Amino acid sequence: MLDCTADIHPLLSGAPSTTEFRKLRKRIIRQTREAIETYHMVEENARWLVCLSGGKDSYTLLAALFELKWRGLLPVDILACNLDQGQPGFPATVIPDFLTAMGVKHRIEYRDTYSVVIDKIPEGRTYCALCSRLRRGNLYRIAREEGCSAVVLGHHRDDILETFLLNLFHGGRLATMPPKLVNEEGDIILCRPLALVAESDCARFTRAMGYPVVPCDLCGSQNGLQRQQIKAMLDQWENNHPGRRQKMFKALMNARPSHLLDPRLFDFAGIERKTDLADCEPPGFPHVC
Repeated sequence: MLDCTADIHPLLSGAPSTTEFRKLRKRIIRQTREAIETYHMVEENARWLVCLSGGKDSYTLLAALFELKWRGLLPVDILACNLDQGQPGFPATVIPDFLTAMGVKHRIEYRDTYSVVIDKIPEGRTYCALCSRLRRGNLYRIAREEGCSAVVLGHHRDDILETFLLNLFHGGRLATMPPKLVNEEGDIILCRPLALVAESDCARFTRAMGYPVVPCDLCGSQNGLQRQQIKAMLDQWENNHPGRRQKMFKALMNARPSHLLDPRLFDFAGIERKTDLADCEPPGFPHVC
């Protein structure tokens, strides 16, 4: 790493110099760049609205993108954005103070979607689905107002894998969070550059950098979520068979439609057998009637 360079971004200055951390940082940067290139996330003259929730994932995302920019590998303009959704106890000054200190261009938006969610969701039900939809709608609006071509989120490898299993077990479909998609209106691209990065690496990176993490359970709706149950199941599998998460994730990148059951993805009607058995005989084996 070139941390001795005078013009390093403040987000990256003061990084630990241990071999372990340097390997971690290099891995995160490499995987972020790989996802950006593999899924063609960069458009010409792009401006990205990078969403910062204050969690470990979004801090890792912001730092990785600025390092890629610093190295001349990410030709995009970055605007960080935090959406304060009115959750009780949300530390409203932590994120703007941090971004100001780091010299990161940003926009702080206050929208009390929390009250809307509380009003619409019955007691005892989880808030996440509606909360997420309201947040996403506001982020698309902000992106349009700021002239951004993409909304960039900090979902990582484990988020994608957990979503796949949630859809499999509870939704009855093979689907997950795609690394890149276009919104329903067709004017905003949504990107997930951390798609290949492990959650544990995000946690280790943010902790080592000392970023001011904001807890994600302020709404009080986290206990007993189906996602938590999936996470616990994956943790158990990982403990019993180290590397299981990565193997499962690789399967999502190696789909074979002909070996699944969806006729919309593969032309099963077009499969034909050969009727001339002579055409199928191995050399040296006479045809037997």
